[in-house]
Amino acid sequence: MYVLYIANKNYSSWSLRPWVLMRNLGIAFEERLVPFVEDGKRNDFHPFSPNGKVPCLHDGATVVWDSLAIVEYLAERHDGVWPQEPIARAFARSAAAEMHSGFGALRQSCSMTCGQRIRLHQIDAALHSDLERLQALWQEGFARFGGPYLAGAKFTAADAFYAPVAFRIQTYQPPLAAAARQYVERLLGLPSMRAWYDAALAERWRDEAHERETLAVGTVSEDLRQAPAH
Repeated sequence: MYVLYIANKNYSSWSLRPWVLMRNLGIAFEERLVPFVEDGKRNDFHPFSPNGKVPCLHDGATVVWDSLAIVEYLAERHDGVWPQEPIARAFARSAAAEMHSGFGALRQSCSMTCGQRIRLHQIDAALHSDLERLQALWQEGFARFGGPYLAGAKFTAADAFYAPVAFRIQTYQPPLAAAARQYVERLLGLPSMRAWYDAALAERWRDEAHERETLAVGTVSEDLRQAPAH
């Protein structure tokens, strides 16, 4: 069985990508969660991950790191990771790759913290540009392939790559057009996403670096997480 190493569900957007994909496609795996910080010390991921980061997938003696590489490894072994139709598959791969390497302002201004609600101090030009591009990309997918997912009727890796964005939108509530908002709600309503969210709320670990990132960009209006461990 696959073993998928991840970090905190509240913070780790990269971990969510293969996790939610495998859950949605019914690909069996064992989850091993290693928090970023535990007992006041930052955990070292190198013993199980060559680059010291998560996610990392173990398949027997084979180790695959980086979320995009994990998805492609799974696509070689399981149907449904990418759309079957070539044009839709090309779009889905492009959309996932753009999320993987782009949207820097969105990442910086809206780091993932599932259990909080935050009012942004401002939406600067860079973040506004990312939000506009995000919505244009989504709308292109819906228009070309009919929805309700980015590349057609079925959830694929393209949607898995934007699943962390859905949590970011829920947390920071930036202005979005109706179609984009509906897509966010569709992702948030998936059983896999609800399971991740519930587990994120139950976590009692806190990573002060992540906490400082959120305080730098906005005001916390609500914190739905369990009280931190002491």
